[in-house]
Amino acid sequence: MDYQLQGRTALVNAASRGIGRAIAEALAAEGARLVISSRNQEAIERTAREIAAAHRTEILPVAADVTDPGAAGHLVTVAVQRFGGLDILVNNSGGPPFGTFADFDDAAWQRAFELLLLSVVRMVRAALPHLRASGRGRIINVESSSVKEPLPGLILSNSLRAGVAGLAKTLADELAPDQVTVHNVLPGRILTDRLRDLFAASARQDGTDVDDLARAELAKGIPLGRVGEPSDVGRLVAFLCSAPASYLTGLTLAVDGGLLRGIF
Repeated sequence: MDYQLQGRTALVNAASRGIGRAIAEALAAEGARLVISSRNQEAIERTAREIAAAHRTEILPVAADVTDPGAAGHLVTVAVQRFGGLDILVNNSGGPPFGTFADFDDAAWQRAFELLLLSVVRMVRAALPHLRASGRGRIINVESSSVKEPLPGLILSNSLRAGVAGLAKTLADELAPDQVTVHNVLPGRILTDRLRDLFAASARQDGTDVDDLARAELAKGIPLGRVGEPSDVGRLVAFLCSAPASYLTGLTLAVDGGLLRGIF
């Protein structure tokens, strides 16, 4: 299937590794031009070189922290100046700290709010004029399965990511007349560095490979019998950005191997 992304411009945040990088790679493989961001300049430049070499597309790396109020405007301005417009916005960020309600004060809640929700608001606000002008704008929010089923020890994520889901559904209605579609993608158990860190200590104790241990433990209870890879998320995002997906909007889709048991 031709996704018709050649010559389209995408902005992908938190793209130096993990899910963000996999999304950038999937879009690049379809011919999209990319602006990718990360807080680490060296890491994002290395990622840009590697993806550009593999897929022969133009990629502009930009160091940015999405919790900075000026980051959204800067990223969008850079993208438009370099490529003449913006067609796709992928909102992605790292997760907040683990913990229970008693662990977090007002400052921690504020930091999580700016990371998970306010950053999305700012990015959409900055990108929206260009997405409307595109005629086929796309907004993808990379969230978490906690939107549908709260996870133990992740109260910050459970609370604030649900707000993004509500924002996206409202935006899908508001922006439909401009042919801008909006979706939430919910990764389940995806083998990223953050999950590897959870198993690193156990692996060191018995000499087991971290990836082998993580895959074995995380696969438990997943109907498809395996842990997800970042590329599983990347491929879905690329499809949602495509021309064949133009009649889809307002979806909240889990990429979890069937782990979530709810009907809706």
